[in-house]
Amino acid sequence: MSGEKKSSTLNVSIHNASIEKARTPDVQYEDVTRWEGSQETDFGGESMLPKPPTLTPEQEKRLWRKVDLRLMPILTLMYLVSFLDRGNARLQGLQSQLHLTGINTILPCLVLKKFRPSRWLPGITVTWGIIMTLMGLVKNYPQLVGVRICLGVAEAVFPWCVYYLTMWYPRHELQFRIGIFVGAASLAGAFSGLLAYGISFMSGTRGLLGWSWIFILEGIATVVCRYAFHAVLVDFPVKAKFLTPEERAFVIWRRRYENSSVGEEEHFETRHVWAALSDWQVWLHILIYMSVVVPLYGITLFLPFGHTAAISQLLTVPPYVFATMVLYVFAYYSDKIKMRSPFILAGLCMCLIGFAINISNAPTGVKYFGTFFCVAGSYAAFPGVVAWLGNNLAGQYKRGIGMALHIGIGNFSGAIAANIYRSRDSPRFILGHGLELMFVGIGFVCLPIAIVSYIRINKARDVAQRVALEGGTKHQLTPREIRELGDRAPEFRYTL
Repeated sequence: MSGEKKSSTLNVSIHNASIEKARTPDVQYEDVTRWEGSQETDFGGESMLPKPPTLTPEQEKRLWRKVDLRLMPILTLMYLVSFLDRGNARLQGLQSQLHLTGINTILPCLVLKKFRPSRWLPGITVTWGIIMTLMGLVKNYPQLVGVRICLGVAEAVFPWCVYYLTMWYPRHELQFRIGIFVGAASLAGAFSGLLAYGISFMSGTRGLLGWSWIFILEGIATVVCRYAFHAVLVDFPVKAKFLTPEERAFVIWRRRYENSSVGEEEHFETRHVWAALSDWQVWLHILIYMSVVVPLYGITLFLPFGHTAAISQLLTVPPYVFATMVLYVFAYYSDKIKMRSPFILAGLCMCLIGFAINISNAPTGVKYFGTFFCVAGSYAAFPGVVAWLGNNLAGQYKRGIGMALHIGIGNFSGAIAANIYRSRDSPRFILGHGLELMFVGIGFVCLPIAIVSYIRINKARDVAQRVALEGGTKHQLTPREIRELGDRAPEFRYTL
């Protein structure tokens, strides 16, 4: 009995100290006592690893750089090849040959399942590469729609990549990593313009127009890249052979205990589905997501400047290069100050300026200047929108399902953007730009609601915790109950 009492007292003191640590902005990583008893949250044999080492800030930075060098290049390449074909085929004759009056983009609503990343991600990569190649052989609109539906299902790699990163990185180091491979998409906008310009000279070869060759050649390149993905991707930190056992333990410990004194739930239960579906922040963040992604897809798919197709391809390059630079600046400082909302707000302001310029009767050169704001604002805010919800959902499966809903439903924005820019509205596109401004306005409404809600909840939990500590009491929750509460646990604090 005496031993049990001492153990209970020790656990309470560790628990209370950990709560104080969770409230402190500058977390001290030397306390690794909570690793003991991690068998309760074991995932894939994590409890068999040695106790995580004590690392200095400089040693920890070197460890994350080591992880970055292994994961980020291959994820960046994967997202780059999935984004190369978007938009440029229209300029090279797709619309006129197939008699399109708008591009119908159908993007799937994703349901998260558990797969080995080293097999699943390369598998869907080769699938979308084959389908993209077949898109170059379609002859009419019904064929295009059928193949495009298949491509949309296979090409949904982004949610998987984001969730994969949450298995590795602490929540306040996540946005820069998401930004790295999302930056690949904006670079793809620049590079694909140059690539499509070169491929356009193949128009007429073997009876195929330039847009067909764009899909065929970029699809083949995607299939070839699949072999590199399979060879390099690592499933999860516990299986990472490029790290020592001690380094694996530290990566897992940092992720598991950064926002909870007792770790996160690692095993699936059906209640996680309802927890995500019934969480108010998931649905609010979907609206914030759409306020950024509708402009992103609109400007990605349609950058007409009243020039020839070849010149238009080249003119798409500078806005995307500028967007990539802004994206990396936003992502770096967002992680540095551990806040997402200020940078999302800045991106929305840039979109507002850009689309306001483009809906006006300004000269073409001024409108082209406005596209820099449209592209940079939407792309730079995008990683923050995704990282923000990921930061504020606790529990591996609730987070995975919530992010799948967030990105999957939000990606219907692609279908919206593709259909509001009607060919008959060219060249001014008043309807399209006006609706883009409407979605930006939705962001200006929903963003403050999220911020105020998070501030109120955090303050209420701070007060409750302070009262409990001053009174010498604490909440009567077991570690298992705290894990089950996830982001609704008394010690959890939402990122702003």
